[in-house]
Amino acid sequence: MRSLVIGGTLFIGRALVPKLIERGDDVTILHRGRHNPFGKSVREVRCDRNDADAIRQVMREGRYELVFDNVYDWQRGTTAEQVEAAAASCGDQLKRYVFTSSCAAYGSGLDRLEDDALAAVDDEDLYCRNKANTERMLFRLHQQSGLPCVTLRPPFLYGPENPFYREQFFWDRMLAGRPIMLPGDGTRLMQFVHVDDYVNAAITATENDISIGRAYNVANPAHISQRELLEALAEAAGCAPPQTVSIDRELLTKLGGNVFAPPFYFGQYFDMPPITEDTSRVRKELGFEATPFVEGLRQTFNRYKNTERPEPDFSFDEQALAAADG
Repeated sequence: MRSLVIGGTLFIGRALVPKLIERGDDVTILHRGRHNPFGKSVREVRCDRNDADAIRQVMREGRYELVFDNVYDWQRGTTAEQVEAAAASCGDQLKRYVFTSSCAAYGSGLDRLEDDALAAVDDEDLYCRNKANTERMLFRLHQQSGLPCVTLRPPFLYGPENPFYREQFFWDRMLAGRPIMLPGDGTRLMQFVHVDDYVNAAITATENDISIGRAYNVANPAHISQRELLEALAEAAGCAPPQTVSIDRELLTKLGGNVFAPPFYFGQYFDMPPITEDTSRVRKELGFEATPFVEGLRQTFNRYKNTERPEPDFSFDEQALAAADG
């Protein structure tokens, strides 16, 4: 298969590309950086995926049979129109266009099903709006022109190559014997999927025609609370459960704490309004099986402890803990 991976050098791409090579695909990665971690094993195209004219040309010239579209531009956003420039330019040789969406496409809610309504076209959250509008666009193209699209809706992705300051945030504090700030009462729900499990689902979607024109929630079936997350992280690292200090979210944000950019108070993006998913469809139709959460975290911790890291900054923790104590 002539396969294009948009975002081949990032978190999902680093897990996906080796599996495609192993399968025997002729793989091209599209990215705008200068580092190609796969060397001569892949072809590469340097292109800004948000540049509609450039991406149209890449698609027409490549005549790809499979496209895995994994990239979202966190600084500028990636709109439905920018994804459409790629999807609508693939040509009649395309067998599957696999789009990495997100549980955020639902906007809100628990135990969401794939046929539930997505976030409004004018939702105030840019990320939710872009993901939901892109899915609507892809399924419209499927209805109008037969685009063989599949959309996958993961919750929090985790694994050894995670570029976000998430699992590492907590292990930095646990190994230093520091207390961890718990937003509110720690009952806010979260759901996860190991990056390898996600990639396996994406590849299976290219091998099973039932996936065409379908959306899939791709996640560990069970959701957990923030407090339970800390327990799982401690177990994976072989640590005692950490001391926690419950702090009101309003105080944390008033002090300058953030979930999107430093200083973080509970790991990057890890204190969002809960959205959870029902995973019955992906398990039934694609045979999806999730890695047990603690097992996947152990893999991640092994990479963490064997990787050079910058010295963690606990200054905001000190400020917030002092304010909570006072």
